Amino acid sequence: MNKLTGGIMRLDKFLTECGLGSRREVKELLNTGEITVNGSVADNPQMNIKENDDEVFYQERKLEYKKFRYYILNKKAGYITAVEDARDQTVMDLLPDWVIKKDLAPVGRLDKDTEGLLLLTSDGALNHKLLSPKNHVEKTYYAELEKEISEADLERLRNGVDIGGYITMPGKAVKIDSCKIHLTIKEGKFHQVKKMLEAVGNKVTFLRRVSFGKLKLEDLELGAVKEVNIEDII
Repeated sequence: MNKLTGGIMRLDKFLTECGLGSRREVKELLNTGEITVNGSVADNPQMNIKENDDEVFYQERKLEYKKFRYYILNKKAGYITAVEDARDQTVMDLLPDWVIKKDLAPVGRLDKDTEGLLLLTSDGALNHKLLSPKNHVEKTYYAELEKEISEADLERLRNGVDIGGYITMPGKAVKIDSCKIHLTIKEGKFHQVKKMLEAVGNKVTFLRRVSFGKLKLEDLELGAVKEVNIEDII
C-alpha cells in the first residue's frame, strides 16, 4: 500500500500527489537535492512522512498535500475548455506553474469566444455532481447584445424559450443597459445563452460568465487563477 494509516505517506507518493511529476520523475528530482523535509535534504523516495505535520519544500516552495484541488479561472477568450487539444490552446495553458494540474479538469465548458468564471478541480465526483441536470446549478452571464432588448423579450427569457427542440427552464433576466443584460440559467446546453437571445430576435456580441453556483468572479483579473475550498462551491 502506498498510503499508510495515521496520515503517513511515502515521500515519492506525496511529491506525485503535489503535482511534481510521475513516480519516476520525482525519484530523479530527489537526486537533485532540491527537496527538503523539516529542513534536511531528502533523497529517499521510500521515506515515510506525516503529510499534515512534516514540512516539505521544493525550491523554497512549501508543498501541501490535499486530496482534491479546486481553482477558479477568469477565462480569456480564444481558449477552448478542454484538458488538451491538437489544434487550439486550452484553458490549461492559462494556468500558472503554481497550480497543481494532476487530475485537474474543467467543470462544464465555456465557448472559445466566451470569458469568465470557470471552475477546475481534481474532484471527479464533485465535477459530476455539479454537472448533473437534476442539481440545477445556477450560472449567471453578463451579455452585450447587438440591439436593444425589450421588457417583453426579457420576460420570454425568464419564462423559457425554444432553442431548437428544447424549451429552456425558467431563468432570471435583468436589464443593465439598453443592450446589456445579466442572464441566469440552470442548464448548460451547447451555446445556450447565444441561442436564447437568438430565440428572441437578438444576438450576443460579448459574453462573460460572472457566477457559478456560490462562486463569484468579482475582481479576479482576466486570465488570473485563485485556489478555493469546497465550502466556497457547495
